Amino acid sequence: MSAASPTLAPARRGAGAGARPRARRRLLLNSAACLTIAVCVFPVYWMITTAFTPHRDIQSGTPRLLPHTWTLQHFRTAVAADGFALFWRNSLLVTAGAVLLALVVALGASYAVARMRWRGGRPFMLLVFIAQMAPWEALIIPVYIISRDTGMLDRLPTLTLVYFMMTLPFTIVVLRGFIAAIPPELEEAAQVDGCTRRHAFRHITFPLLAPGLMATSLFGYITAWNEFAYANFLIIKQQDSRTLPVWLSSFQNVFGTDWGATMAASTLFALPALAVFLLLQRHVTAGFAAGAVKG
Repeated sequence: MSAASPTLAPARRGAGAGARPRARRRLLLNSAACLTIAVCVFPVYWMITTAFTPHRDIQSGTPRLLPHTWTLQHFRTAVAADGFALFWRNSLLVTAGAVLLALVVALGASYAVARMRWRGGRPFMLLVFIAQMAPWEALIIPVYIISRDTGMLDRLPTLTLVYFMMTLPFTIVVLRGFIAAIPPELEEAAQVDGCTRRHAFRHITFPLLAPGLMATSLFGYITAWNEFAYANFLIIKQQDSRTLPVWLSSFQNVFGTDWGATMAASTLFALPALAVFLLLQRHVTAGFAAGAVKG
């Protein structure tokens, strides 16, 4: 025992010396993560607290971490504003239409690329990636000119088609990876048992695509629900066809912007996206992972 002690002591000192840098590195990483979370969450926190802060406290110029008194008056103002229900319906129709169209088209396209061998498969996916990387803000003027020349300005179907085109490339990429991760032998076994290719896809592959479908649906929903630029440029004269992001800019009076009502409306606007994300969180994580690393 006495001979082994001098050997074990340096080993323990070496282990302790190696643990200290790891602990410092872990501390730095955790601090960076906490700082990132604080920077991302603080605007949302400020929006919500401002929505519950009385107007006189907002205009006082003395910032508070929490309101001294709480009020729901700003939410009443937002809900009672002209067009709240109408613009909410417009946003819901445009978002649902764009997401459903993207899912239907992308499901067929991604299945064809992942399962079938055809000459244009690789060039097709290259074009899809190029479309995904293209900045949609740079296409506002061409889209506006096309909509004007075809008589499609001031119409909700125009916004639906634009949002459909914005979400389609990402949906194809994710669903292609997810379909490629499903063994084709499952479909082949179903076909051996007498199923057609369509029935094999419907009963075997499609139920396994639920996480990917939910992930892409959430992405399309958030993209279409929050989009402002196209809704502001393509809906000009027909005010009843505007969507909620454009409606949020309407809380102004002779004294300037009504920040309390604006923050309350923004909070109401963000609630559906938050609710959908919380409901689909587990499936969304699995869907993004499968679409990113498979295929």
